[in-house]
Amino acid sequence: MKKYNVAVVGATGLVGTMMLKVLAERHFPVNNLYPMASYRSAGKKVEFDGKEYTVEELKPESFDKDIDIALFSAGGGTSKTFAPEAAKRGVIVIDNSSAWRMDPDVPLVVPEVNPEDLQNHHNIIANPNCSTIQAMLPLKAIKDAYGIKRVVYSTYQAVSGAGVQAVADLKDGINGEAPKKFPYPIAYNVLPHIDDFLENGYTKEEMKMINESHKILHDDTIAITATTARVPVFFGHSESINVELKKPFGDVEELKACMGAMKNCIVVDDPDKLAYPMPIDSEGHDEVYVGRIRRDFSLENGFNFWCVADNIRKGAASNAVQIAESLVEQALI
Repeated sequence: MKKYNVAVVGATGLVGTMMLKVLAERHFPVNNLYPMASYRSAGKKVEFDGKEYTVEELKPESFDKDIDIALFSAGGGTSKTFAPEAAKRGVIVIDNSSAWRMDPDVPLVVPEVNPEDLQNHHNIIANPNCSTIQAMLPLKAIKDAYGIKRVVYSTYQAVSGAGVQAVADLKDGINGEAPKKFPYPIAYNVLPHIDDFLENGYTKEEMKMINESHKILHDDTIAITATTARVPVFFGHSESINVELKKPFGDVEELKACMGAMKNCIVVDDPDKLAYPMPIDSEGHDEVYVGRIRRDFSLENGFNFWCVADNIRKGAASNAVQIAESLVEQALI
């Protein structure tokens, strides 16, 4: 089996650390590993597949080495500066920030949903937003079978989606300490606000879900709206999704079978046994879980469902590694 030289940019962060773990767990064929980060983290040690590596400072010349793939998770500014430097040196960048997602020349990919888009990459590939990724698996299955007219997203997102300091805010808040990352306490609270507010009254997070869904599903005609909230959960995003279909469906079991047939989408739905997906159950897994699937009696051809996934794994690190795997499978690298 061919092996690849892999760089992980932002290797000491929450997602970067998970990228290293997932690369090892999924046995991605790594030849040489190059962990990179800002000057503040240069010199730190990280572990990969039982070995210790020293983190090097990220510079343009860092990519002068023979590197095949670079997994970026170091923020939009870093990606805007360094992804082109890597790309022009022949490195395929898989970027976890929002910097490149809506660039028309950059594929935005969830491997179970639109792997064919990777064929048009120009050495930069975007990893979608964490809350978008998990919704795409069940929605793609439904769209292919029935068509989608409208989607209403309501999200309940874990603090880990906002980084290490946000996790600390929840831990500290439980002990009565004031928040440092969030504008208000997150412990015992819900913040109906993720990312900056825009002039239209939506937040950037909400518009990311809307715009990215259109791009990944290749359908701008779907009417989409979103409300995103931060909840006092460490890991695992939850989403309540309301869908209006173009075609009628027979019964709810039909919808369950449709979503359950999608790769890595698992239906957990048995009200009699109180079986439904919860974020605590998704932690540490790469699959997306759906449940609470029921007809929406308020409109024709409508239904509701609940969707949960580990936001640091499937919502970030694992999806990026799966993109790398798909590049290998499609002989695009």
